[in-house]
Amino acid sequence: QVQLVESGGGLVQAGGSLRLSCAASMSIFSTNAMSWSRQAPGKQRELVASITSGGRTNYADSVKGRFTISRDNAGNTVFLQMNSLKPEDTAVYSCAAVSGSGVYIEEGEYEYWGQGTQVTVSS
Repeated sequence: QVQLVESGGGLVQAGGSLRLSCAASMSIFSTNAMSWSRQAPGKQRELVASITSGGRTNYADSVKGRFTISRDNAGNTVFLQMNSLKPEDTAVYSCAAVSGSGVYIEEGEYEYWGQGTQVTVSS
């Protein structure tokens, strides 16, 4: 059973930074694509960043230039560095995984999801 556990969320002022981590239990982490999505109250979940097993990254326009996704295959961990945070970035952030070497930019393509971590940005 694949488990994904997020950490690093919290309360930060606008303009600040946070680094989210997602620890994966799977031994084949290096062959999985990973992503970060967020869901704000009353809004649909939005995939904000993805990274392929080979390290290719994609970002939503709303976070491009501010967020960076990366992965540590040796540590089975994926990160989301969030800079220049805005109040509209407030949401529950979840990581997800899918087996395969392709590019996966749609939420529905991901097989496994974590429980999420709350990020709150105050103005």
